[in-house]
Amino acid sequence: MDTLSYKTVSLVLRGKNKPGFTPHVDCGDNVIIVNADKIRLTGKKMTDRVYTRYTGYPGGQRFTTPREILAKRPAELIRRSVKGMLPKTRLGDKLINNLYVYAGPEHPHQAQNPKTIKFNEI
Repeated sequence: MDTLSYKTVSLVLRGKNKPGFTPHVDCGDNVIIVNADKIRLTGKKMTDRVYTRYTGYPGGQRFTTPREILAKRPAELIRRSVKGMLPKTRLGDKLINNLYVYAGPEHPHQAQNPKTIKFNEI
């Protein structure tokens, strides 16, 4: 079983593995991640790491752990991890839309003939 490295996913989304890489242009590929519900984190990250968000209302600060996110929406945990490695600009907002994460082994992108990438070979 291949281990997923979020760093290489962001590298492919950004296009840094291509010889024609340009920092201000979206020259990356679309990435499809399946079986997001089988993710494992090392150490105590599942309970000790805390994600914070703010609703916009007074007293609206909310905290969640990866265990809670994985129980509700497993794809969101991977999406948050990869988004943190992309640029914090309009380009990063466009690049995250090229990431497709699915909890199970099925995905609706078979017509595009996706290629399997071994992340150890990049």
